[in-house]
Amino acid sequence: QVQLVESGGGLVQPGGSLRLSCAASGSISGIYAMGWYRQAPGQQRELVTRIRNDGLTNYADSVKGRFTISRDNAKNTVYLQMNDLKPEDTAVYYCNILQFGFHGGDYWGQGTQVTVSS
Repeated sequence: QVQLVESGGGLVQPGGSLRLSCAASGSISGIYAMGWYRQAPGQQRELVTRIRNDGLTNYADSVKGRFTISRDNAKNTVYLQMNDLKPEDTAVYYCNILQFGFHGGDYWGQGTQVTVSS
């Protein structure tokens, strides 16, 4: 059973930076996309950013220019570099890996807390 483990969360001041990592417990084939989602208390989980198998990326408008997603396919690892953090970025961040196909796997991490506060 594939497991995803996030790390790198914590408490930072506004304007600070964090780098999140998400590592899979084993090899995953046929990856369509890797991404990051976040969920603040009382709110729905939202897509922050994703990177597709061909390298195409997209970002939520709220994080464009501040966040960068990257990957290491050999390690089945996805990263999220977060710069110029704002209090509105406070949330639990979840990584996700989606495989090709209608019946492909959809894997989620357990989440890592990011808190931006002065």
